[in-house]
Amino acid sequence: MPKAVKPDASAVRYVEIDDSRAGQRLDNFLIATLKGVPRSHIYRILRKGEVRINRGRVKPDYRLEPGDMVRIPPLRLSAPSDIDPAQTAEKFAWLQQRILYEDDDLMVVNKPSGLPVHSGSGVNIGLIEALRHVRAQDASLELAHRLDRETSGCLVVTKTRPAMLAMHRLLRHGGIEKHYLALVQGAWRGGAREINVALEKNRPNANEHMVEVSDDGKEAISVFIPHQRLRIATLMEIKLLTGRTHQARVHAAHLGHPIAGDDKYGDREFNRRLHRLGLRRLFLHAQRLTFAHPQSGSKIDIEAPLPDELSLLLERLSHES
Repeated sequence: MPKAVKPDASAVRYVEIDDSRAGQRLDNFLIATLKGVPRSHIYRILRKGEVRINRGRVKPDYRLEPGDMVRIPPLRLSAPSDIDPAQTAEKFAWLQQRILYEDDDLMVVNKPSGLPVHSGSGVNIGLIEALRHVRAQDASLELAHRLDRETSGCLVVTKTRPAMLAMHRLLRHGGIEKHYLALVQGAWRGGAREINVALEKNRPNANEHMVEVSDDGKEAISVFIPHQRLRIATLMEIKLLTGRTHQARVHAAHLGHPIAGDDKYGDREFNRRLHRLGLRRLFLHAQRLTFAHPQSGSKIDIEAPLPDELSLLLERLSHES
């Protein structure tokens, strides 16, 4: 484990990174290390440059290296939690039925739309916190990656530290195939199309994360494959070759085919029309994940069925066509 000096939260701390933490994103390291500190506060001190690596400012997605010295400023702790572990475990027991795959190293969960992957922004319990209560015997559950709150489908949760580091390596080097299903606005012309358009995070205000197309952004590559053509929309498979925030949503909007139900990048009139047909969420579903198991190397190929409410919408749209 990292060697910490001055454990008092009211004083500056310095944490030296060892091999067990190497490769982890700085923001994820802080979230895991600073129990009781609100995520919003962690990102605030990162934005202000109060967290330093080897005396220099770095971005939240900086990958830690062995020997890095992390400066952590004085922090305020959250008020004592009033969450009852037993009640929380009972409330979220249904998550057990949504586990698509599990072994000693990891599990793949079929995340429902509307449940954030972690707490924050006024939410006390996200999927990972709920799983830690439901599966109290698994002390090291961690998210291997993330899905937007309104996105459903395959989400990998690791059960051991080595598995988490291995999954992060796979993600960095494109070792995980991620296939989504999305309903996009309009009639798609032609067949499959690859889009390579860089994306950059933008924060118009403190409470909203937005992503925009920018030559100064990070490389983002998606492949759009039409599956079903409807009168006013197209059911699309989107294969993500990189894993940028909101990548599928921003690329779809950039192509002029925004995803149905997208309240950030979508078309309001299109969304209102589908709302009248029963759509109450973002039509984006992480349908399939394929990767080599981080320990055995065997191929893992997991698929989450399309939720009933999305299948029903497709049926209604097909009758209109």
